[in-house]
Amino acid sequence: MKRRTIAALTAFAIAVAACQQPALAEGTMATPAAAVQANETPGSKVAVFAGGCFWGIEAVFSHLKGVSSVVSGYHGGSKRDARYETVSDGNTGHAEAVRVTYDPAVIRYDQLLRVFFAVGANPTQLNFQGPDHGTQYRNALVPTDKEQARVAAGYLAQLKRLNLWKKPIVTAVEPYGAFFPAEAYHQDFMLKNPEHGYIRQWDAPKVRALKTMFPDLYKTSFTRN
Repeated sequence: MKRRTIAALTAFAIAVAACQQPALAEGTMATPAAAVQANETPGSKVAVFAGGCFWGIEAVFSHLKGVSSVVSGYHGGSKRDARYETVSDGNTGHAEAVRVTYDPAVIRYDQLLRVFFAVGANPTQLNFQGPDHGTQYRNALVPTDKEQARVAAGYLAQLKRLNLWKKPIVTAVEPYGAFFPAEAYHQDFMLKNPEHGYIRQWDAPKVRALKTMFPDLYKTSFTRN
């Protein structure tokens, strides 16, 4: 029992290490509705987003109506290296990401994109978000089908034309290859650790902004993994 406890504490300490530095949310952006709207077939769809430390991105999408599952994990790289302590070195090709399952009859892919850029990630930061630096913290859109790819390209082009951030957008559209769920202690992290210093200073402001900016899409309950 003691050995299990030590192992659990060690794992948690590793988790805190990469997302540990207190930071203030960098602000939000009043992103426009997409000019290219998604035309999705009925039934659940899956999308992948990378936007820095996955705790906050998971929390944002977990508070959206029409979202039935949000899993923190690793996009890109190989299964062999898809472990937190390995990915955190920044040399595996992975990015911390979330896999979102949603109902397009309630929330479309283009609406997920709008939320992502409004409160989730700053698209002008190359290979970092806030205090977290490294290629594993890059921001990227990872479409899982042709329709998502079409809409993602259209929305990125729209945002670049508007020049909202006054800096170049570096968000990439990356091909979907595989998604590897992260360790159990990363799942539903904000729900389980609302008083964690990083959550309070970095991620809770994102959720508050979501509630203010998208009241029609926001839901109070947290979508558990």
